[in-house]
Amino acid sequence: MRIFTLQSPAGGFLDEDLHHFNKKFDDWCVQCETLEDAMKLAETLKKRESVEVVEITPLSYPQYFFPTLQGNIHATREIGDKIICIVEPYMGSSFRIAVCDLKTKKVRLTNTKYKSVLSVEGAFANFTE
Repeated sequence: MRIFTLQSPAGGFLDEDLHHFNKKFDDWCVQCETLEDAMKLAETLKKRESVEVVEITPLSYPQYFFPTLQGNIHATREIGDKIICIVEPYMGSSFRIAVCDLKTKKVRLTNTKYKSVLSVEGAFANFTE
């Protein structure tokens, strides 16, 4: 489950029109199946844009692979067939741990809510199912 795309130095992902950059990676962004294809495309744009080839995976960009995962993602790690994330569902809310299943594409938030980054990081580091 790997996708390669082009990203601007400011962080936006190249839109399929090859002129604009989107803040979030979505289906309208340029997507290449191989690194070689992405490199070839980047070479054609070198004269106009300064872009980098980046790899999008469930670990690096979980919200693309799990559309129901909402909020700010602060950290991710992989345990077996699951991606575990520290999520802040909305600004100022309590932190939660999300369990994203790579096989079923389902997302489950744990019941525990964490008020501080330190407490959620401890739970995240020791998380097991």
